[in-house]
Amino acid sequence: MDLPEIPSPCVAVCELDPVSRLCRGCLRTPREIARWPYADNAEKLAIVQELRARRRARGRTSPADSRPRRREAKPEPQT
Repeated sequence: MDLPEIPSPCVAVCELDPVSRLCRGCLRTPREIARWPYADNAEKLAIVQELRARRRARGRTSPADSRPRRREAKPEPQT
């Protein structure tokens, strides 16, 4: 079963914090930002779940962060 594409977590506040090296808007690392266009859904989902943990650690949660996820990161079949 193919899942729909996971949208980018970018919130158009694109500036890296010089201390944490995280984007001030979406909290992604430079590597996560660079990987996003090439990542499969499993990798994107793993990034999104890590962002959820980062937001919680910083007290930046939303109602969506409290809802259970319907998807789980599963390896894609080998072709």
